[in-house]
Amino acid sequence: MSQRTERIGDLLRSELSTLLRREMRDPRVELAAISSVEVSRDLRWARVRVSALGEEGHRLEVIAALERAKGFLRRELAQRLDLRTTPELRFELDRGPEHSQRIADLLDSLAPAGSGPDPEEGA
Repeated sequence: MSQRTERIGDLLRSELSTLLRREMRDPRVELAAISSVEVSRDLRWARVRVSALGEEGHRLEVIAALERAKGFLRRELAQRLDLRTTPELRFELDRGPEHSQRIADLLDSLAPAGSGPDPEEGA
């Protein structure tokens, strides 16, 4: 990724975060946050990774709400940013934190029982 696309991705992430917090009235997106934005080289599309709290069903509703608001969000971005073309937004769940937790749980399950520090050892 070039410096230009990274810079535009950061700018889009910042503006989208502001739009979610201040402009969107949909209660489903209240606990959603924009994790990252990856912009294509030709600036035609942007992959927006969204982290959301809650069960899987609720998280999918967050993505559905953002998909429905895609036109509004893109129009607002076009008004706020000085870009020749505003990228098409593609929303997806950020599964990074979920994946990290699963790995931590697996590592914890591999530790033999009683392998923690011995409380009598320090005495």
